[in-house]
Amino acid sequence: MTSVTFHTEGGRIIGFDACGHSGYASAGEDILCASITAAITLVEATVNDVLGLAAAVRTDEKAARISLRLPGGLGPAAESTCQSLLTGLMLYFAMLHDEYPDNIEVLEAD
Repeated sequence: MTSVTFHTEGGRIIGFDACGHSGYASAGEDILCASITAAITLVEATVNDVLGLAAAVRTDEKAARISLRLPGGLGPAAESTCQSLLTGLMLYFAMLHDEYPDNIEVLEAD
C-alpha cells in the first residue's frame, strides 16, 4: 500500500511524505503507482522548476519513498500557488483512495 501523509502547520500544507508501492499490479504494470508518481512529479516540477522555490525533496527509490517540504518565507503569490497545488494533490489522492481503498491511504499530520 502507498501511504501519503500531508504535513500541516498553522493551517497550511507544508509538504508531504509518500512511501510504499500500491500493490495494485506487478512492477511496470501498476497504473496506480504510475498515477501517484506522475502527480508527485508534476507538483515537484511546478514548485521547484517552474516557480523556482527550492523545496526540499528527498527520494529513496529502494524504499519507494519521496518527501517534499516547502521553504519558509514564501511571498503571497507563491504561497497561494503552492497551497493550491498541494491541496489539489491531496484531493486527487483522496479520490484515488476512494477508488482503490486497499492500495492508497491519505493522512494528515500536524
